[in-house]
Amino acid sequence: MDKKDITYIIAAFCIILVIAFIVKPIATGQPVNTGLPKAISEPSITSTPQVVYSNLTTIQTTTPPTPTPTWNQKVQTIGFVNPATYQISTNQSLPQGTPINASLPDNRRTVYATISGTYSGTTQVVTIPFPYWELSYSITPPQGYDSALPSYSITPTYGQGASISGFQGSYSTVQPQFSIQVMDATDPNRIVRTITPPGGIDFNLWEGITPTTPSTLSVTLTPAKYGTIMPTATTPSMDPRPWLEKFYEGGRGYYFVINSQNIGSYTITILVPTRYIGQY
Repeated sequence: MDKKDITYIIAAFCIILVIAFIVKPIATGQPVNTGLPKAISEPSITSTPQVVYSNLTTIQTTTPPTPTPTWNQKVQTIGFVNPATYQISTNQSLPQGTPINASLPDNRRTVYATISGTYSGTTQVVTIPFPYWELSYSITPPQGYDSALPSYSITPTYGQGASISGFQGSYSTVQPQFSIQVMDATDPNRIVRTITPPGGIDFNLWEGITPTTPSTLSVTLTPAKYGTIMPTATTPSMDPRPWLEKFYEGGRGYYFVINSQNIGSYTITILVPTRYIGQY
């Protein structure tokens, strides 16, 4: 065997080793077997991805409402406590409140217009530019009324003619009537207010008249009379006149429809706050 053959054998052997230890492991995915001891590798740490939750629903807890305290309709007596309860020193002056303005508001009233008459009628338009005004009204007994008598006479007339008839009637059967309709001149279909004397009309009551018991010694068939009792501290007059109506509107025109029956006369006064004068 010559030198050339030996060279071929050694080259073939090297090729076999390369295929066995390098090419084959690479082709099969195995580590290259170099014959050397393998280095110990540290274990790999796999990180777990953080889970992110979306569309989280927040649950809110509701506190039940505190029940409203009720009153047992008994008057409470409020006592005193030690000032230290509220961290107030006895040597400390109490907090001062806002000083009260000693000047009182101007509550005076000024007469703006008057209406007077005896019979029913409709007034002309009166313009009231103020935002607030008052209507004061009063009536008087009819002609022939006598508080000491149980009746009075009425003599009606028509227009400007002479008296047509008259009669003597009991006051209880001849009821006086009086009312005022306040109309909006800008809207004739709107009745602002209908005013009548509260409690009705009773001239006897207003004059301090009380019925008396007829004498038991009387044997004649005479009707019971009414005695006049002058108003005193124990029997005061219950006269509500004049009446007052308050109107919280204005800036427009008004007219008045007055119904007057079986009374003497009436007087209507429109009042406005004095402090309004010169402002409107």
